[in-house]
Amino acid sequence: MTRSELILRLSESNPQLYQRDLEAIVDTIFSTIAEAMAEGRRVELRGFGAFWAKDRSARTARNPRTGESVTVAAKRTPFFKAGKPLKELLNSDIDAQN
Repeated sequence: MTRSELILRLSESNPQLYQRDLEAIVDTIFSTIAEAMAEGRRVELRGFGAFWAKDRSARTARNPRTGESVTVAAKRTPFFKAGKPLKELLNSDIDAQN
């Protein structure tokens, strides 16, 4: 689902709200999550999952094409872990098939 599809679905389920207001709400939620992660904080949405950033140290890697050693700088990488209700929802179809 894309951002615009999310906004469309929200507008269908909430016809009393203007689409521009829903766009502002979605943008605010996403930017708040991103800012918190950039500050090193964990964001947990109960029933959905948790977002956080991990620090990855600098390392030496290999270019697969040439085999040459390449230095990879330290960086922060975003991570997401699904919550239990989301996992159960995703696996409910699999359990029903068995």
